[in-house]
Amino acid sequence: MFNQLREDISVVFDRDPAARSVWEVLTTYPGIHAILLHRLAAKFWGWGWKWLARFTAYFGRWATGIEIHPGAQIGRRVFIDHGMGVVIGETAVIGDDCTLYHQVTLGGTSWNKGKRHPTLGNGVVVGAGAKILGPLTVGEGAKIGSNAVVVKDVPAGATAVGIPARILTDAPATDAGTTVKKLGFTAYAISADMNDPMVKAMHGLIDHSVDMDDRIVWIMSQLKTLGVETTCPASQTPEFDAEYLNKIVD
Repeated sequence: MFNQLREDISVVFDRDPAARSVWEVLTTYPGIHAILLHRLAAKFWGWGWKWLARFTAYFGRWATGIEIHPGAQIGRRVFIDHGMGVVIGETAVIGDDCTLYHQVTLGGTSWNKGKRHPTLGNGVVVGAGAKILGPLTVGEGAKIGSNAVVVKDVPAGATAVGIPARILTDAPATDAGTTVKKLGFTAYAISADMNDPMVKAMHGLIDHSVDMDDRIVWIMSQLKTLGVETTCPASQTPEFDAEYLNKIVD
């Protein structure tokens, strides 16, 4: 028990640079409190004391804002950062060394008994607001982007983003998005070398827009060399005649 507690405290220092002391972590980190209360509730659940297990989990939800069903299985060195709004269902399984941020949901999509919640492999990171739904599997070392909605398996080491979540691979960088790189801009905070079709399309549009601007500048310079007037004509809108308007009104 104490070895697990030491591990819980050490991972906070590893994954949260804001942590300053053991006392601070023990007294002000709701993720730690939620995990400790869940271990107690899980023991009650395993002993068949179902109501006491559910009441312990209910108290943990009230105290921390983190709802973990006592039937859920959580591994070692799991860190719930911030934690408010996290929901972990009854048949969810979380491997060792996982990290969950606030408003994460490991939910079910069926009212039937049996396995209906996700299984996370070791070392999975789930971003804030992400929803992982159904009895799917997220492989070891995978990352789930913030606000993603995952409804199918995620391979080990992959990254899933979007609604519904798309699986990104570690494909090598291409020439797409060269102008974007020069401008120092990455659409939606995702680099251009990630294998995401939406990001590639956005970078392509930006490249095309910059290319068209360059062409227009070249055309205007050539016309000016030939002596063609290149300034835009002034507006031909007639001046406002207040006297004429007053005659109409009268």
